[in-house]
Amino acid sequence: MKLGINLLCLTDFVTEAHLPAIRQIKALGYDGVEVPVLSGQPSHYAWLAKELDAIGLERCTTSIVPSPDASPISDDRDNRARGRKHLDWALDCAIALGAQSVGGPIHAPIGHFTGFGPTESELSHGAEAHRALATRAEANGIYLSLEHLNRFETYFLNTTTQCRDYARRVDHPACRIMYDTFHANIEDRNQVAAYETVAPHVGVVHISENDRGIPGRGHIDFLSIMQAVRRSGYDGWVTLEAFGAGLPAIAAATRVWRPLFPDYDTLFSESAAFIRNTWDAAGREIAA
Repeated sequence: MKLGINLLCLTDFVTEAHLPAIRQIKALGYDGVEVPVLSGQPSHYAWLAKELDAIGLERCTTSIVPSPDASPISDDRDNRARGRKHLDWALDCAIALGAQSVGGPIHAPIGHFTGFGPTESELSHGAEAHRALATRAEANGIYLSLEHLNRFETYFLNTTTQCRDYARRVDHPACRIMYDTFHANIEDRNQVAAYETVAPHVGVVHISENDRGIPGRGHIDFLSIMQAVRRSGYDGWVTLEAFGAGLPAIAAATRVWRPLFPDYDTLFSESAAFIRNTWDAAGREIAA
């Protein structure tokens, strides 16, 4: 298992000002960081790659689809073209960063709804775009990790059954799924069964509490989930995702209007200990 942390708890654009906190993350035993790629140019991420190399952290990225006017699933040809150009930009930044995975909801615009579930044409357009992106990613030693979101954030990929079926539709070894415990807690009736449904396609596991605060302080049964993860043979990124109210743009996007952790020291240290301890406990339970 590689222990990661999504840096959206700190910022939506990593700069030199965030390096002290990132060094603290390394000191607490994290193996890597999940870097938000929401803006900027590949040259900036090449700079950040050198900084992370010096600190000793591996990395993945997380990105989004910015708007319906640049969506790879759109029925409009020009919108689709802009969407695929945006995905190529996100991959360019990930390549410059030396990332292992390009993750997040890089399938449909967050907060945009049609009043229906995904249509056959949207699924077809998306699969075509992600197959092409996965081919290019694989050539650069990277894989995709498409993140399912709850129904209040998207209509495209909500459940793990939808994720499994979509991964099969794309049919490329570098197109995987980011399993997120927060979203599955809303959309799937049983997280163990949900994980087992999508297990062959998982590229990143997001550990996110039911309130998006510190894992272990809410009601999600992480031990059972970790047992399912370990039984599947998965040994990749297990990444903390938590959000606070201190960053207005992120708070607005995630609908977080109150503090969910007392301070970054507590978030970083308590989460690292909880995830590692739960991972180890799951292994002992399986062995017994």
